[in-house]
Amino acid sequence: QMRLVESGGGLVQPGGSLRLSCEASGNILNVMAWYHQAAPGAQRDLVAVITLSHRTRYADSVKGRFTISRDNAKNTIYLHMDNLKPEDAGDYYCNAGGTIVPESKPGIFWGQGTRVFVPP
Repeated sequence: QMRLVESGGGLVQPGGSLRLSCEASGNILNVMAWYHQAAPGAQRDLVAVITLSHRTRYADSVKGRFTISRDNAKNTIYLHMDNLKPEDAGDYYCNAGGTIVPESKPGIFWGQGTRVFVPP
């Protein structure tokens, strides 16, 4: 059974930076990703996805600001977020087991989420 544990959320002022981490235990899966949920009950939108070979894909809204990376030895992925905006606030979820081609789709494994606050 795979378990995903996120950390690193918190309060940051607009223009600031934050790094999220997601440590996976259990199987090592090819595709891992970060999803953003702006409000409880809202849709979870893809932020960034990465494969074991470090192939990446980003949502247009975060290109140039966010960087996804991966340490395969630690089975951990990271999301480095720069120039944060109020619209980036919300819950960030780690996901594993999805696809990256031909399109990015989430897998069945989700973490519990970590919350990011960016005040207006």
